[in-house]
Amino acid sequence: MKAIVTVVGEDRVGIIAEVCTLLAAHQVNVLDISQTVMQDYFTMMMVVDTSASPLPLAELAQTMDKKGEEMGLSIRLQRADIFKAMHRV
Repeated sequence: MKAIVTVVGEDRVGIIAEVCTLLAAHQVNVLDISQTVMQDYFTMMMVVDTSASPLPLAELAQTMDKKGEEMGLSIRLQRADIFKAMHRV
């Protein structure tokens, strides 16, 4: 299943590494990634494949949210089809 991970927060060294390490620990494959820094703010969007993860998507989303809190970031994971429907113009 494809999912979207969004990360927003104040820029610092290691954000991509920490997020990708957590995803890899849960057998989540990164399919595509885009990131930018605007002023001092980091933004990243990733398309990931969660099909090999032993965690249910809701639990994985909670894990990502908790990691975001620890890092002082907003990290959200949601199903790609729901993300697409929410952002359709």
